[in-house]
Amino acid sequence: MIEQLLPATTASAWAREDLTDTSLFPEEEAALGDAVDKRRREYTTVRACARRALAQLGLDPAPVVPGHRGAPQWPDGVVGSMTHCAGYRAAAVARARDIAAVGIDAEPHQALPDGVLDVVARPEERSWIADAGSGTGVCWDRLLFGAKEAVFKVWYPLTGRELDFEEASVTFDPRERTPGYVSGVFAARLLVPGPRRLTELTGRWMVGGGLSLATVVLPAPAPGPG
Repeated sequence: MIEQLLPATTASAWAREDLTDTSLFPEEEAALGDAVDKRRREYTTVRACARRALAQLGLDPAPVVPGHRGAPQWPDGVVGSMTHCAGYRAAAVARARDIAAVGIDAEPHQALPDGVLDVVARPEERSWIADAGSGTGVCWDRLLFGAKEAVFKVWYPLTGRELDFEEASVTFDPRERTPGYVSGVFAARLLVPGPRRLTELTGRWMVGGGLSLATVVLPAPAPGPG
């Protein structure tokens, strides 16, 4: 599913079930430590997805260990993002010469727990969600959370700085409805200074199959003259 939301300059892979026959690199095993079985399975499967995606770029498997805030540390010349939730794991990668940063997020398509929306949404976002209602078949609160997660996964590698939920204002535009699926685009207005005079990130989203998916891809800057 996630590949439908990504440009041809990226490579991606996903799994709906855990891939238990995957062996971790020693560095990945060390970073995992004494994790419980559930964490081990999702950690291992999403790295299996990362290796499949890297192979699509013609690259050999490589360890992908979490850095600060869990941001995956990709091989030199590669940017990427990983995500996992109940019943879905995915990874997306690209060559840094083509893409500056990519962020993907998968969530179960169900309403956020009570009180969470007040933490993640700005007043204008809560107002829009209240007006949109649930008649569209979209849990807008969950999609908002996922969109902001995807935005953070692009922002953090570029800046090395945190981005709080209230520091981005997201608007959604539904574009297409097919049996069982709704998809569209979104824009995230950044309310703090960013690199390259970056004031807005745009992304794509889809809900269906029990999932809420969001992606953000920032192209690499065009090479200068000479």
